[in-house]
Amino acid sequence: MLTLFHAPKSRSTRMLWLLEELGAPYEVRKVTIRRRDGVGEPDFANPHPHGQVPALLDDGVLITESAAIALYLTDKYRDTPIGPAVGDPTRGPYLTWLAYYAGVLEPVITARFTGRNGEDEDRSYEIMDAQLKGALEKGPWLLGDHFSAADILFISLLQFARQMLPPHAVYDDWVARAQARPALARAIQKDDA
Repeated sequence: MLTLFHAPKSRSTRMLWLLEELGAPYEVRKVTIRRRDGVGEPDFANPHPHGQVPALLDDGVLITESAAIALYLTDKYRDTPIGPAVGDPTRGPYLTWLAYYAGVLEPVITARFTGRNGEDEDRSYEIMDAQLKGALEKGPWLLGDHFSAADILFISLLQFARQMLPPHAVYDDWVARAQARPALARAIQKDDA
């Protein structure tokens, strides 16, 4: 049985969405986390080494970090199409987008919106925006016609903070397409249940 350690209205909500998309059996264990505004306390029941979420236990194996959990789950549940299998021509782009989210998008966005940006960071933001916008203009998803767990990672950021990316219609349309997905509606219902 999969156990998702979850704090409502946090990055673990994206894993609820992914688990719903996969149709995987899972249980949720709510934990508290320290929020950016200083509210909340670390929860000793949370196995994440930094006291954050998401954290996933699968038969005693701990997986943390959103991109790692997304890859783990989409490899484990091969019967669903949201994570291309090894040998699929979209596997490379899929892995690239998972890594791009964690290695490029989050650091660039964090630098920009915490005021720790200079000329290099501004240029990185522009390059990131062009890369993402270009992929979606070919879209409608990051992998073209194929919705994937990579879309979940990126869109989950935009659901909470749409202003973190420039006001392009392609981003708004992407979020609207995602919000029409039944699995997302189920995840939102479970987020604070």
